[in-house]
Amino acid sequence: MKSKIIVVTGAAGFIGSCTVKYLNEQGIDHLLLVDDVKKTQKWKNLLNKKCLNFISRHDLFKWLEGRQDMVKAFIHLGACSDTMEADGDYLMENNFRYTVRLAEYALKYNQRFIYASSAATYGDGTLGFSDNHSTLENLQPLNLYGFSKYYFDLWAKQQGILNQIIGLKYFNVFGPNESHKGHMASMVFKMLPIVQSEGRIRLFKSLDPKRFGDGDQCRDFIYVKDAVRMTCHFLENHLSGIFNIGTGKTTTWNALAKAVFKALDKPIQIEYIDMPSGLMGQYQNYTCADMSKYKKQTGVDAVCEYTIENAVDDYIRNYLLKDKRW
Repeated sequence: MKSKIIVVTGAAGFIGSCTVKYLNEQGIDHLLLVDDVKKTQKWKNLLNKKCLNFISRHDLFKWLEGRQDMVKAFIHLGACSDTMEADGDYLMENNFRYTVRLAEYALKYNQRFIYASSAATYGDGTLGFSDNHSTLENLQPLNLYGFSKYYFDLWAKQQGILNQIIGLKYFNVFGPNESHKGHMASMVFKMLPIVQSEGRIRLFKSLDPKRFGDGDQCRDFIYVKDAVRMTCHFLENHLSGIFNIGTGKTTTWNALAKAVFKALDKPIQIEYIDMPSGLMGQYQNYTCADMSKYKKQTGVDAVCEYTIENAVDDYIRNYLLKDKRW
C-alpha cells in the first residue's frame, strides 16, 4: 500500500482529515488529498499531515488522466453531510452522481473503492439497522441527505457491483477536527462552551414519552479514532459490500451529557427543552448499528477501542480545551 497512491476525497473534512492522520501514523503518505476548502477553517485540519498533493474535487478526473496505474485505492468521504440541506439537485449531483463517476473509474481500472454511506439511510429505525443487502430497497430515509446516500447504495446493488466495492454506513461520529461543521458538529462539541459559560446542558424533551424519557433518546455514538481505524482496515482486506461503522451499543443523551460534565469536573445539571419544529418528523429517537456482519467477516469481536466515557474525555481534555486538531 505504500508504493501506490491512495486518493482521499473530503480530505480536509472531519472524518477525511482524521483518516489522513491515521494513515500517516501507519507510515502511509502517498496520498492524494481532494477537497474544496472555500471560506472555511477546514485547512487547519490538514496541518502537519503528509501527502503527495492537494487538489479540488473539480480537478480530480483531470488529474487522474494517464495515472490509472499509479492509484491503488479511493477512500471517498467527500459529500454534503448537512441533514437540513433542502437543495435536492445539489445533493444528488454532489453525493450521488459524483460518487457514481468515481466508482465507475475505480472499477474500470481495478482499484479499491471505499465510499461513505450513512446511518441516515435507515430512516426512523423501524426497519432496524442491519447492513444486510436484502433489506436495502425497503429503507426509507427521513431527509434529502439520507436519500442521496441511499440512492447510491441502491444504484450499486442494481448494477451488481456491491461485491466489488465497500460502502460504510457511519453512525454518530464525533471527535477532533469537526469545528468547521457548524450546526452539524457533534453535541459534545456544542455542549462544551455552554457548560463552561452556564454550567448546564439543555436536551430535547421526548416526542415519544411512552418509549423514551426526556434525554433518554438513544444514539450509537462512535469516536472518530475508532471510525477511521475501522475504515482503513478495509484497505488491508478483500471484503466487499455495505458495512455499518458504529459501536453496536446505545448511549442516551443523558449519559453523553454526564460524560461531558465528568470530563470537565463539573456537577451535573441538565434541563429539557421543546424540540424545534424543523426537526419534528425527521428526528431519530433510537439508532444502534448491527455490527454482527462486520464482526463475522473481519473476525474482530471488540470493534471499538474507546468507551463513550473515554472518548469524550480524550476529545475534551486533549483537543477541545487545547484547541488542537488530530
